[in-house]
Amino acid sequence: MKRFPAICFAVAGALFAGCGIWAQSTSASAALPTAAAVTPKAGNAATAAPAPVKLVLQEGTEVDLKFAQDLSSKTAEEGDPVELTLAQDVKVGDVVVARAGCAAVGEVTHAKKAGMLGKGGELNIRLDYLKVGNTRVMLRGSKGREGNDSTGAAVALTVLFGPIGLIKHGKNIDIKQGTPLRAYVDSDTPLLPAPPVS
Repeated sequence: MKRFPAICFAVAGALFAGCGIWAQSTSASAALPTAAAVTPKAGNAATAAPAPVKLVLQEGTEVDLKFAQDLSSKTAEEGDPVELTLAQDVKVGDVVVARAGCAAVGEVTHAKKAGMLGKGGELNIRLDYLKVGNTRVMLRGSKGREGNDSTGAAVALTVLFGPIGLIKHGKNIDIKQGTPLRAYVDSDTPLLPAPPVS
């Protein structure tokens, strides 16, 4: 009969300990965030801004460039790169798709120094492309596609610049940085609207 109190105390102690463990477990569970609190709402994706729509820069659109370097028939060699920049914004309708300052690329296809007996120098370039973001807008040197002035054909600077006196008989052809050059878009090209000026 004397053993019963000890047994009762042991059982009571076990029950007390079990209640303590259950209480701690309950407190810890209450401290954890619920799934609803950490899961993003499904409706967030639906409220995202729509992607901007690309606009088509049409073939034949005028592109006003300017030389970003000096160029001379005296020093130029076939294969030399020609650096140009966009002189004016290019628009599709009222929307700017290429801002002034975009880089354009060409290549010297023929160069010859001025010779003796008054023979003038010769200098031809090929217009390649205007770089707008990650897109290359292919260029050509005349508005029409007829004749030999299709994509990749050389643009003779002796023809483009002769009337304004840059070419003189018996002299080298010297093109100064900033000299204007008009090019044309060679094929329809989709472009995003240009980001606003900050």
